[in-house]
Amino acid sequence: MAGGITDTGELYSPYVGLVYMFNLIVGTGALTMPKAFATAGWLVSLILLMFLGFMSYMTTTFVVEAMAAANAQLRWKRMEKHKEDDDEDSSSGVSDSDVLLQDGYERAETRPILSVQRRGSPSIFEITERVEMGQMASMFFNKVGVNLFYFCIIIYLYGDLAIYAAAVPVSLMQVTCSATGNHSCSVGDGTKYNDTDKCWGPIRRIDAYRLYLAAFTLLLGPFTFFNVQKTKYLQIMTSLMRWIAFILMIILALIRISRGQAEGHPSMAQLSGIRNLFGVCVYSFMCQHSLPSLITPISKKKHVNKLVLLDYILILAFYSLLSFTAIYCFHNDTLMDMYTLNFTNCEIINVAFIRYFLGLFPVFTISTNFPIIAVTLRNNWKTLFHREGGTYPWVVDRIVFPAITLIPPVLVAFCTHDLESLVGITGAYAGNGIQYLIPAFLAYCSRKDTQLVFGSGTVNKHLSPFRHTFWIVFVLIWGFSCFVFVTANIVLSESRL
Repeated sequence: MAGGITDTGELYSPYVGLVYMFNLIVGTGALTMPKAFATAGWLVSLILLMFLGFMSYMTTTFVVEAMAAANAQLRWKRMEKHKEDDDEDSSSGVSDSDVLLQDGYERAETRPILSVQRRGSPSIFEITERVEMGQMASMFFNKVGVNLFYFCIIIYLYGDLAIYAAAVPVSLMQVTCSATGNHSCSVGDGTKYNDTDKCWGPIRRIDAYRLYLAAFTLLLGPFTFFNVQKTKYLQIMTSLMRWIAFILMIILALIRISRGQAEGHPSMAQLSGIRNLFGVCVYSFMCQHSLPSLITPISKKKHVNKLVLLDYILILAFYSLLSFTAIYCFHNDTLMDMYTLNFTNCEIINVAFIRYFLGLFPVFTISTNFPIIAVTLRNNWKTLFHREGGTYPWVVDRIVFPAITLIPPVLVAFCTHDLESLVGITGAYAGNGIQYLIPAFLAYCSRKDTQLVFGSGTVNKHLSPFRHTFWIVFVLIWGFSCFVFVTANIVLSESRL
């Protein structure tokens, strides 16, 4: 996620890129959206979903613009270095005052105007090198900004891991625990269970959850101490399982509605549910941190912003279809944090294999992602504390960093398995920073830097359609306002208890 410059990888067509972006955005957050829709009301949810989708699209174009500016900076620095090497070969009288260092970058003040214009030609802004967000932050932000960036992304990754660590044991507990003894049919029947209810014999449901959490940690936690990466075939398998599950849930809900078996009567608006809905929607549109690895390998990037817009329209339609079929199919009080668990009732589907597949679907997909996110978080910790030329002792590198990566999210999952709140808080705070504030600052700082290096007449060929400074200010005001709103909402909610 937040790393340095990495290999671009094998190129693919714009339409393959569209599919990859769709798969990247539509993930775990989508499974918590139906309940968030039900608690906030269908009209408020639809309006907020459309608005947040628009905001996410805008900041996505900001990140693409910053990627192009970063590529131009790297090319310019290489061209300057080659020119200096040529000058050294032809003459030994090169003065140190020929190059001015400012903000850590070389500013060629003595070059002729024609040279600047040539360096600022459209081709220099081609996105051919993968520059991750951490590298862009170090290029365009000062030291404080870089540290704030890493703090934000680390908090987001901790939230991600806590959600994953809770989602798997919750799914296993719901599928295997039952007060009636029929493990496959009583999960989604509308019965409300308490954590203190019995699971098997003397074992309570909360005890079963923590046993599954311990097993999950013991099985997948050790991967944090090693290097692991997502293989192409694993990505294909998890994407296939995800789409089979989503399509099955939509079809099953539509069948129940068409047969007149719909139980849902959602309200139009419930302001008390907006806080969690906001966090869930932000989390569900999250892709900005992965754009460099997604956009860079696209072979033809001329219409990349239009491609991204099409993706967002499709995702918006998908989220609406999934959520509306859910809130009208099921009674709103029976919608579960993990939507898949509503389909483990025999009245919904009488095929045992499908019930188990949907009930355990998060277990398979999330388990493959947990080690990758954990290693990413561990590497971000290393980058944050890294000093030029320094190395970490073996104990710090191999034990301390993996431990501080793994222990906090497991402790959070041990204390709570309220997935809707976990997703809501992660999205509302760290997700807000990554999706709104960081892209807006990247766009602003990269534009200033581009003008300083290439001249005010230079135009970035991947400049965001929202090029006016008003949009950057609007995003920043919106992002900070969301922090205040969510915090105030939490404080007021707690004070009423």
